[in-house]
Amino acid sequence: MKNKTQIEDSANDNFGTNDFTLQTVHLDVKDLAILRLLQSNARMSVKEISEAVQLSTTPVHERIKRLESNGVIKQYATLIDGAKVRKGLMVICYVSLNQHSKKSGTQFIKLINELPEVVECYSISGEFDFMLKIVTEDMNSYYHFHVNQLSQAENIGQVQSVFIMGVVKQTHVLI
Repeated sequence: MKNKTQIEDSANDNFGTNDFTLQTVHLDVKDLAILRLLQSNARMSVKEISEAVQLSTTPVHERIKRLESNGVIKQYATLIDGAKVRKGLMVICYVSLNQHSKKSGTQFIKLINELPEVVECYSISGEFDFMLKIVTEDMNSYYHFHVNQLSQAENIGQVQSVFIMGVVKQTHVLI
């Protein structure tokens, strides 16, 4: 979980800047193979990975640590079926702000990072400024979130909600 300073730094890094340079990391065939294995099962042991990529355990361990320290591997996570933990309603919410200053954008991003219902937030182009993925228990809890939290936030212009009726494809695999 991010602390307050990390949230503010993240907000400052991601809003109101035109620096879109990408810092890439050189990955060889073995690195890519390790990443594929970890994406399919982050609980794989170093021994299992080393057998699969045909390297000994020490170089595999060192490669994983390098991938972590370079930020290629951001975190390890457990994917949960929302319906089984009373979080069965997914909503895509488009938000536009009234003012588009760095300060107002940073305030909005800080708020979004504090709302547990918001599981993803993207700064987007077009008619809206942000796209949020929101997960709640049901329509009543989303209504409460929308009316009492999101719509009450300072500088909110327009909000449009789209309700997810079914998931056709959902993946975390990038490589």
